Amino acid sequence: MISKAKLLAAALALAVPLSACESREDRVERWATTENTNVQIDWDKVNQAYRDASGPEDLEKRINEIYEGDEVISVAVADQDDKTQIVTGFFDKNSNGSVEDEEKIFTIKREPTGEGKAQVQTVGYGPYAGYRSPVWDIAMGMVMGSMISNMFMPRYVPYRYVTHPTRLSGLHAQRSSYRQANPAKFGPRSQSGRRYGGGTVTKPTSRWGTGRPSGGGGFRSGGGRFGLARAGRTVRISA
Repeated sequence: MISKAKLLAAALALAVPLSACESREDRVERWATTENTNVQIDWDKVNQAYRDASGPEDLEKRINEIYEGDEVISVAVADQDDKTQIVTGFFDKNSNGSVEDEEKIFTIKREPTGEGKAQVQTVGYGPYAGYRSPVWDIAMGMVMGSMISNMFMPRYVPYRYVTHPTRLSGLHAQRSSYRQANPAKFGPRSQSGRRYGGGTVTKPTSRWGTGRPSGGGGFRSGGGRFGLARAGRTVRISA
């Protein structure tokens, strides 16, 4: 007859491997939850940054202050002759200074809809492919940064801009200083550097929010000037 002690020992021997297996599965699940979580992007702030920006360099600075991940976001701006503009945010993984499809994070498209009017829409790509903003209407006279408002100038000259790879380290340093100066704006993170609870995009809670007065000042990138009007007047958005 088998004693109670032997039955208890046999039960414990079977229980230990099962418990260890469950523990390993739990660890894998926790790691997958934190490591594979996409960093959240506040799309309201992205749209507002575009509206407020004085030019591409100002926009890329604002976008990187908004983004809570470790990568630096590069920006490309391409204007067409009819004043249609495509702004692309991307991770320049190979540091070649050009947009590749797999590097895209979002695009902001601005296109004219009539005299003194245009519309804007933001679309996410890659891990943010689920985001598509409503179409925002803009018109001359609205309070906007010069990146948008200058398109209504009669002598507006289309331009192109791409974040140069040599700017990435400077943008990273500037963003680090911004984060240190504003610790309350950044939530807790996992060991992977990603924020807990990410992976979901936020829906706009307002049409655009408040802006700042527009201006006709010019802007430069490196030694080059962008948006230079013909009359001499000037018309901006992982390492």
